[in-house]
Amino acid sequence: MAKYLNRLKVVLAEQHKTNLWLSQTLGKDPATVSKWCTNTAQPSLETLHVIADCLKIDVRTLINPNEAIMFSEPEVNYKSVKDSNS
Repeated sequence: MAKYLNRLKVVLAEQHKTNLWLSQTLGKDPATVSKWCTNTAQPSLETLHVIADCLKIDVRTLINPNEAIMFSEPEVNYKSVKDSNS
């Protein structure tokens, strides 16, 4: 199962912009931007912020949420916590 960590391709399509436009705007190699759009490589967090500024969006729009993390409860071993407080 493929992991789509970023939504860059979707957001570019929604804004009717191309990979080439983004690569020229950022001064990056078009092949690099293509890899980001296909999720074969990921931009750094700093670069995601720059991309978000170029697209005039919140950086969180570019990141796919991980439902397993978002909706999971933290694992707490209550027995260990109780034993350490005794």
